Amino acid sequence: MTEPPDKIRCDACPVMCYIAPGQTGACDRYANAGGRIVRTDPVVMLSHTVEAGGRIVPFATQDWDGSPVPADAFVTGIGSGTTYPDYKPAPFIVSSCVDGADMVTVVTEAIFSYAGVKVKIDTDRFLGPEGAVVRVGGEAVGHVTTAEYGSQMLSLGGVHHLTGGGKAEGRVTCAALLALCNGDAVELVIDGGSTVLAQAGAPPIVDGVPERRMRVGCGSATIGMFAVQWQGLVDEVVVVDDHITGVVSEHQAGKVLGWLPTGIRIKGHRSTPGRYFRVSEPGLGWGGTRLTDPLEILGAWNPKKGARPGLTLLMVSTTGERFAYYVLDDALIPVQQALPERLRKTVELIDENCEPSLCTVLFVGGAGGSLRAGVAKNPVQLTRAVQGGVTRLTSGGAETFVWPGGGITFMVNVTRLPQGAFGHVPTPALVAPLEFTMARADYLAMGGHTDSIRTLEQAMAEGAEYPTKARIDPWPAR
Repeated sequence: MTEPPDKIRCDACPVMCYIAPGQTGACDRYANAGGRIVRTDPVVMLSHTVEAGGRIVPFATQDWDGSPVPADAFVTGIGSGTTYPDYKPAPFIVSSCVDGADMVTVVTEAIFSYAGVKVKIDTDRFLGPEGAVVRVGGEAVGHVTTAEYGSQMLSLGGVHHLTGGGKAEGRVTCAALLALCNGDAVELVIDGGSTVLAQAGAPPIVDGVPERRMRVGCGSATIGMFAVQWQGLVDEVVVVDDHITGVVSEHQAGKVLGWLPTGIRIKGHRSTPGRYFRVSEPGLGWGGTRLTDPLEILGAWNPKKGARPGLTLLMVSTTGERFAYYVLDDALIPVQQALPERLRKTVELIDENCEPSLCTVLFVGGAGGSLRAGVAKNPVQLTRAVQGGVTRLTSGGAETFVWPGGGITFMVNVTRLPQGAFGHVPTPALVAPLEFTMARADYLAMGGHTDSIRTLEQAMAEGAEYPTKARIDPWPAR
């Protein structure tokens, strides 16, 4: 293929765009400026020095004027450029002195088609059956995974959605992951379930209703925490929950407090005293059940076991959002009445102990493959150094969790990175910043690219392969 007139070829990723003068490539990250490929976004450096935040300084340009930068400046992979083709050393291999120790930080932007996000949605509402497909714009982008304590988990992206399906599926998946990683809201539609507007660090919106609180615990846990608050104020308390519904008079917490039997009967699978499973199907009602009337889970009251006219009953959800107060009539039928003031503070206490509902987005990627060649000439040495704790892996300056086992599979909370830290290339794949920091001696021992080690001042004066500028942000950036 011949090069189009007036266009130059960008080799920063496998797409290999031909870019016309004054235009950017398909990723919008590299441009043709006067016949030269330049990086359109700044390299981001982080500093604990708050006064440095927002100050723009020249970086990676031949005309750096020597302006001082904070002594603790940390060069991130954000805006650094990639190692593609990956036989090249990483764009920045920067030496520094930390607490008297000689250190080296290898900085790059990695191209990830083997990547995805895990989304934690704080809600007790039923979002959809486990394994259900999650869609964006009608395209499958992931699935519902296991429900954890007070949260629903979604697994989105991954290589099969990015590159294993049709072009539309890959394109939509990449766009959705990029938006979530960069803190934007994405509408997720779950087959057989709800529509969720998810945004990292913001409350989820389920079927148009913003979530306010995640549950304080299951029904049994709620009984354990608050039984003492109800003692002497009400004869019976039922905490309705999709997982474990609690009954205070039968629960061990109630027994320890000397709670008298009430003759109540719960329609459900009794696990242990005062703890019931499967009182209802999952749904958007009380405690994550389908219930709109909590009395549906009650059977006939037994007068031989303590039921009597005038007996009082509080039914409450695990978030305190739903509650109802009843008094048994002469036929032992619960009759709803206004919640007495003496109980209002106990319901408010449940609400107070519930954490705010949020969406948490964790980027998950495998930092393996050929990008390791940009760090060390024998790439497996980097893997061993990361897994052995010799090398510290960060993403945009944020701490990561590295999974045990083979390779370098890591997770990072996207809200800990500076805004707009993630990019994409239209292969489709995400682009994420990585920094590998280790002692200089360890870097030399692993066969690192020693000829490419530079001080921060040298890096600023000499630049990287693609000219750009830098921005110093306070640490953490947000």
